[in-house]
Amino acid sequence: MATAGPCDRPPTVRRRARVPPSATEADPVQRWSARRGRVVVRTRQDVSMGHVVLFHSVYGLRPAVLTAADRLRAAGHQVAVPDLYGQPPVDTVEEGFALLDRIGQRAVLDRARAALDPLPPDTVLAGFSMGAGVAGAMLAERPDTAGLLLLHGTGGSPAAVRPGLRVQMHLADPDAYDPPEEVDQWQRAMTAAGADLMVHRYPGAGHLFTDPTVPDHDPTAADLTWERALAFLPQN
Repeated sequence: MATAGPCDRPPTVRRRARVPPSATEADPVQRWSARRGRVVVRTRQDVSMGHVVLFHSVYGLRPAVLTAADRLRAAGHQVAVPDLYGQPPVDTVEEGFALLDRIGQRAVLDRARAALDPLPPDTVLAGFSMGAGVAGAMLAERPDTAGLLLLHGTGGSPAAVRPGLRVQMHLADPDAYDPPEEVDQWQRAMTAAGADLMVHRYPGAGHLFTDPTVPDHDPTAADLTWERALAFLPQN
């Protein structure tokens, strides 16, 4: 298991991901299909996704998460942003992990389930780092989800993947908390299971590069992430 990172998912969820070996380094936007056996590039999707649940990182429900939800809502999506802690967000990684330890992983996952209960079965599962792990953990219980949007980390077990499940991941390159060998193993397993997986890598960005309040922030990478995420989540 990878070393825990600033916004890492609950500790039982493994983290791995990497672009396929046949992809060109010059273009970090790739889709790898195990069925086609090649990399292709797509900028738009045809499946409509009206509902999204967005899970926060180990920091808690920070303003950056609420801003991200507002961005998606402005594009026409209905976005739920559950507070998995039930307590105010924290300012440091150490405080975040201490808070997670006090609350417990089971309580975090139970709150995620409760937030999903009233939402449609095809609600897109999305999250930031630890939240990506939470989204992946919910995949097994939400087989009809329209997609999995992973920000700053991998998520989801290949055993829970249905053929054609759309998955988009955004990851720093390199990412100190996602070792390349684990990334590669995860990606190959997901695609072998039939996931329609798109990976976006951001050279030189920090781990949580979409959050403007942390040192990892990379505004160019963040803007590109949201542009691509919105393309992944077209309006009804």
